[in-house]
Amino acid sequence: MKAPLGFGTMRLPFSDGDQTKIEIDKVSKMFDLFLERGFTYFDTSYVYHGGASEIAVRKALVERHPRDSFTIATKHPIFKLKSEDQVEKFFNEQLEKLGVDYFDYYLLHNLSQSRYEQLVEKFHVFDFVKKMKEQGKIKHIGFSLHDSSDVLDRILTEHPEVEFVQIVINYFDWDSVAIQSRKNYETIRKHGKKVVIMETVKGGMLSTVPKSVEDQMKKLRPNDSVTSWAVRFAASLDGVLAVLSGMSSLEQVDDNTKTMADFAPVTDDEKKFLAQATDIIRESGPMHKKNFDWVQDRAVAEVLDSYNAVMIQPIPAFSAEHSYYPELLLKKGLKRDESVLPSKVLDESGKDITEQAKTAEETLRKMGFYYL
Repeated sequence: MKAPLGFGTMRLPFSDGDQTKIEIDKVSKMFDLFLERGFTYFDTSYVYHGGASEIAVRKALVERHPRDSFTIATKHPIFKLKSEDQVEKFFNEQLEKLGVDYFDYYLLHNLSQSRYEQLVEKFHVFDFVKKMKEQGKIKHIGFSLHDSSDVLDRILTEHPEVEFVQIVINYFDWDSVAIQSRKNYETIRKHGKKVVIMETVKGGMLSTVPKSVEDQMKKLRPNDSVTSWAVRFAASLDGVLAVLSGMSSLEQVDDNTKTMADFAPVTDDEKKFLAQATDIIRESGPMHKKNFDWVQDRAVAEVLDSYNAVMIQPIPAFSAEHSYYPELLLKKGLKRDESVLPSKVLDESGKDITEQAKTAEETLRKMGFYYL
């Protein structure tokens, strides 16, 4: 049985430096190969590619293939809500943009504690999607999350109608301070829900690793790509509905589908190797640390860990960590320009790294995804 690969449409090829000018011919060939290899799950969103992703999926997929040959997952832009009537307005726009009568998987996009309390609950969004499911316009209800496991546990407890949750999982973030891949995964499974995995290759970072790591990967599995290690790690987990990969070229589709079509779960020894690889990758960041366990204040640890991870990703401004930093401020009752740092920050050896910590926080502040 093939492992569950999903086609993420957040990084499609585009022209003229304009992300809304998606190259439909190229995307069509990518989608065709994906389907030919036996995979069917396509993931999009109201906001991807400046709003053009759903339209591209319609043109390259919906208008060219039978509706029963694929499944579509898309996401409601809850962070754009200003009034309750907009909940249905956005939903209907998505049906029209995608050219479908129903969504196979429908998610509330990018939930966190603040968005859950101030938007989702306030505007009764879960009540709406339950009604749409009753009408047959949604087959399965879920949400994507960028927050801690305690927030996730609360949402799933209060809304048992949720069938799946999309979270960041990759071997680099498995035990990260901010993203908490392991804890979130275990919370979802505790509630008996399915998992959709995003940021499998961490924005491409896990496709280009330090040479020492790459050399060992090639030694262990000579015929496999560097990327395949990240995909296999995610797909080896139980209860996974889909492992998303944001593919930008036909070559990436070819590599990912080959990896998953001839799937080999990661072994215990390979898991140990990937934990060691993570330490090496982390140490290549500007903080030059393999972990931040020595930081007493969790908030400070989140800042340093997130900054270190952001700065070694291919596009620092387009990193998952930027969804977490604003929530850190909100939970502490701080405004955007306020700091979570103490007057002095010392590393594990007692060295003063206050200025470096300030640089880290300022970087996250400038790039943070502030929706509220």
